[in-house]
Amino acid sequence: MPNPLRVGKLDPNVLRQMVLNRLGAPDPRIVLGPNIGEDATVINFGDRALVVHSDPITGAVENIGWLAVNVCTNDIATRGVRPQWILTVLLLPMGVNPAQIKNITTQIDEAAKELGVAVVGGHSEVTPGIDRPILITTALGETPREKFVRTSGAKIGDIIIVTKGAAIEGTAILSLQLSSLLQTKIGKKTLEKAKQLIKKISVLKDALTAVEVGGVHAMHDATEGGVAGGLQEIAWASNVGIIAYENKVPIYEETEAICRVLKIDPLKTISSGALIIAARQKEAAKILMALRDKGIHATIVGRVVDKKKGIYIVRKDGTRLDLSKPVKEELWKALKK
Repeated sequence: MPNPLRVGKLDPNVLRQMVLNRLGAPDPRIVLGPNIGEDATVINFGDRALVVHSDPITGAVENIGWLAVNVCTNDIATRGVRPQWILTVLLLPMGVNPAQIKNITTQIDEAAKELGVAVVGGHSEVTPGIDRPILITTALGETPREKFVRTSGAKIGDIIIVTKGAAIEGTAILSLQLSSLLQTKIGKKTLEKAKQLIKKISVLKDALTAVEVGGVHAMHDATEGGVAGGLQEIAWASNVGIIAYENKVPIYEETEAICRVLKIDPLKTISSGALIIAARQKEAAKILMALRDKGIHATIVGRVVDKKKGIYIVRKDGTRLDLSKPVKEELWKALKK
């Protein structure tokens, strides 16, 4: 009997064997379809293109509406495109009450208004067999047909930039769901700062600012698997190697505190809010300056190299975090505790 699959994203080999070779009827209007690491589909509409992406929120309970909007629209933003519309599916557990529904939909409304996005449809139901709400959001945007960024566009010699910090989303989720435990370990003040990281989940401003400067070859939102997983997926999608350095990756103090207490690796913890950018070396400094002018902290963490040189992060102690195999998300390990 085959081994059961682990929690989280499907292994790339399983994805290739069971999903990516079963994509229905071919359509020549698909400019960019589903593939490992690619954030959103691009469909030809003449001189314009429609950019589409779907994403679930399964690991959070608090702020699930806020996360559903921001996490999904991030994957339109990584194309260098402004998200315009969303559809949201609300799967609610038995026993849910109207106050809980109001809380979720208020979060959706507030997040969408902040991003300038319209909620244009979806579905809602009480679903047997689940013990927490699950939200699945589809986001859409439009762009001139050839004016978008791919995950698979990284080129040898590119500089790798990471915005804000590692494990932003993971920090926000854990600070809320393990609040009682963490308050005794890291203190109330640090815990409250960690909870506020929920407001840094969007990478829309990061992405549009970088693209406006120019020289951007690839962008990727560091979601499941964190910054390590994001670097890995850019490398796989672009058929290149990447060498990055742990001591260059920005990490908030409150993130470090929580990860230390829970014994998890911030580099492998879900990091929505951290945008990974692969850009031409000559534009890198201009991109950093433009981001900082918008109040967005960003650092150069590594470079794109030939595939033969490997994909890894040099740890602070000089060892290597090998990214040749799928990164296992650390959030689930923390929540099990």
